[in-house]
Amino acid sequence: VQLQASGGGLVQAGGSLRLSCAVSGRTFRDYTMGWFRQAPGKERAFVAAMTSSGTTYYEDSVKGRFTISSDNAKNTVHLEMNSLKPEDTAVYYCGVYRGRGGNSHYNIGSLYDYWGQGTQVTVSS
Repeated sequence: VQLQASGGGLVQAGGSLRLSCAVSGRTFRDYTMGWFRQAPGKERAFVAAMTSSGTTYYEDSVKGRFTISSDNAKNTVHLEMNSLKPEDTAVYYCGVYRGRGGNSHYNIGSLYDYWGQGTQVTVSS
């Protein structure tokens, strides 16, 4: 399984970006797909996830601003980010969670099996 993240960039506060994660090698419809981010000097942190059944989860600070979605035909997961804030600045990573630990630990990065290379998001004030 290979993941390719794209769509990052520099945007002003209040702006929007759409991240994409293309999955190759295996369909992702059987797995949970997640987005995490890592700011300078901080650990990788959960942002959003979507299960194979379409259930979505969000970290509290992005609820109402970020939306995770999937394009099954293209084997791609998107993260639509609106009302961006400077504190959203980070490298964003997409990952595949195959259920280690019991299928409910979508927010624990160490249980993910595959990761993309990351895409930088910078929000200026």
